[in-house]
Amino acid sequence: MKIFAQMMILLASSVICGWSSAASLDIESLGSAEINNFRAPEADILSTGQPTVDQFQLMANSGVKHVINLRTPGEDAGFDEKAAVESLGMTYHNIPVSVGVGGINASNSEALQALLDEFEDEGVVVHCATGNRVGALISVSEFEDGSSIDNSIIEGVRWGMTSERLQQVVRENLSSK
Repeated sequence: MKIFAQMMILLASSVICGWSSAASLDIESLGSAEINNFRAPEADILSTGQPTVDQFQLMANSGVKHVINLRTPGEDAGFDEKAAVESLGMTYHNIPVSVGVGGINASNSEALQALLDEFEDEGVVVHCATGNRVGALISVSEFEDGSSIDNSIIEGVRWGMTSERLQQVVRENLSSK
C-alpha cells in the first residue's frame, strides 16, 4: 500500500509539473485540440498519437519547432507528414519503431533521447500512431539511466504508454537485461 501511495504521489506531481511548467508552449490550446493521447510530460515536449495536418498547424502556432515521428514508413498517416511539417516551419525527424519486430530497444531509445537533448528548451512533439511507442522508448531510456523497472514503466505511462500489453512487453524486455 505504501508503494502504491508513493507511486500515486509521484504520478500526480509529475502530471502537475508537466502541465504547469510548460510556459513556452500554448498547452491550453493544444490540450483542447482533441489530439490523440495528448501529453505534456516536460516543459517543452509533447507526446501524442498521430496528429492531423490541422493539429500540426496548431502545434506550429503554439510554439512547437520540431516533430519526431516514430512511425514506420509502411504506416499511412493519410498525408505527406514530412512535407506538411516542413511547410509549417518545423523540422521533421523520423525514427522508425516497429513494436512487432523488436523496435522497442536501446538503440531507438538512444536515438530519441539524442534528439530530445539536441532540442532541449525548444518545442518538440514526439508521436507514433497512439503514443504508446513514445512511452515505451522512454521506459527503456529510464531503465538504461538506472531507474527500476517499475519506475521506468511509470515514466513510460506518463509519456503515453497506455497499452497494458505493451507495458508487459517492455517489462519483460527490461527484466531480461
